[in-house]
Amino acid sequence: MTDVTRLSAAALADHLAAGEVSSVEATQAHLDRIAAVDGKVNAFLHVSSDEALATAHDIDQRRAAGEELHPLAGVPIAVKDVVVTKGLPTTAGSKILEGWIPPYDATLVERIKAAGLPILGKTNMDEFAMGSSTEHSAYGNTHNPWDLDRIPGGSGGGSAAAVAAFEAPLAIGTDTGGSIRQPGAVTGTVGVKPTYGSVSRYGLIAMASSLDQAGPVTRTVLDSALLHELIGGHDPRDSTSIPEALPSLVDAARHGATGDLAGVKVGVVTELQGEGYQAGVLARFQESLNLLEKAGAELVEVSCPHFPYALDAYYLIMPAEASSNLAKFDGMRFGLRVQPSEGPVTAERVMAATRGQGFGDEVKRRIILGTYALSAGYYDAYYGSAQKVRTLIQRDFADAFAQADVLVSPTAPTTAFKLGEKLDDPLAMYLNDVATIPANLAGVPGISVPNGVSDDGLPVGFQILAPAKADDRLYRVGAALEHLLENQWGAPLLSTAPELA
Repeated sequence: MTDVTRLSAAALADHLAAGEVSSVEATQAHLDRIAAVDGKVNAFLHVSSDEALATAHDIDQRRAAGEELHPLAGVPIAVKDVVVTKGLPTTAGSKILEGWIPPYDATLVERIKAAGLPILGKTNMDEFAMGSSTEHSAYGNTHNPWDLDRIPGGSGGGSAAAVAAFEAPLAIGTDTGGSIRQPGAVTGTVGVKPTYGSVSRYGLIAMASSLDQAGPVTRTVLDSALLHELIGGHDPRDSTSIPEALPSLVDAARHGATGDLAGVKVGVVTELQGEGYQAGVLARFQESLNLLEKAGAELVEVSCPHFPYALDAYYLIMPAEASSNLAKFDGMRFGLRVQPSEGPVTAERVMAATRGQGFGDEVKRRIILGTYALSAGYYDAYYGSAQKVRTLIQRDFADAFAQADVLVSPTAPTTAFKLGEKLDDPLAMYLNDVATIPANLAGVPGISVPNGVSDDGLPVGFQILAPAKADDRLYRVGAALEHLLENQWGAPLLSTAPELA
């Protein structure tokens, strides 16, 4: 049998069910892979070897006893460190939470544990999910497995890099403005942002509550569908949770994998291509459109005239919500506490010293911007205006989906840039999310599917967007594109990535 670390989650699950490999063997193989390569990648902030192997052993015993198990039972998974995990450190990539051990699990972690997936550990990320490169982690950069001198995307670069480096077959990410999809594009992995509210946010350390959404990071579209169905569903503990169930995502992925897209209208968004997009990115995008058309899809040009304002609106709404959400990290209740170096020890001075030392530069930048946008005299001019633009973007989506079943664009305008290249230019960094942000502002689902390499030999992604609660459309079209591309290439894209070990 092929090295188990190279198997898709679905294929590994089949081998586990057939008794051809045990969960302990599969989990140990991934732990060995982490030990071998993560010193170069820095995808993990914490590796939970004992806990993962204990879960694997339990699943092996239950399977041997003939117990009916979840299809993914025994398949290892990594979890982004912004998701709270009982008994395991959760830092959100920040010094202000260094060493914090949560007393409870996020809802999605409860569901992962109930299904019997061994949790390999917690993955690196930009501090409090603020970044597009995983260079803003307080615990060091994560490196792109395709080129260790380049970024793996952000904020969830650790999850994407772990999957791309074959350290984990599955991972959990969170997407506030593209933090699952953009890392997926630059690492050659599949990343899904579900419909807002379809996966519980209970137990996510919030950055921007109206935008944050957890979702799958995988190597195949089917794997994402399997994981999405596992973690999704209504949660009464989350006031924004959608009460109704989504259509079958796994069935949609299996249907799409036949390569038949007859009757599907694909809307090509005029505003999400052209100036600012790398030539190789646009070339792969056009090639993918040609494949979809040959598979029976009807291509239609659609215009979303307010999309060019999405980036501006996002960088007012998101910091405003972040400044409110991060107010609880004050050195008083949990996490880091720093005493003032001189003068009286008052609550205000302890708070100032703690936040000054515990937060990194990007977090401070966004808190200041958000507080300013919400301040008296500026609220209507900035935050209020941004919310009006958000409404216009939602209307653009409604109009576009009246013309097409799904919308498509490149996921990111460029391939992975070099580490340090944009650290001193926050505005240039923010532009990496120009194609992904509109979906978060509207709450609609999106997927990034690897669709080749650019002229520089680095992977690019193809973004598919669907109406809210129509996540199954992502999986049908995404699986079809994946099938057509792999037939053309003769192998999955990640099999061409340079070896690390």
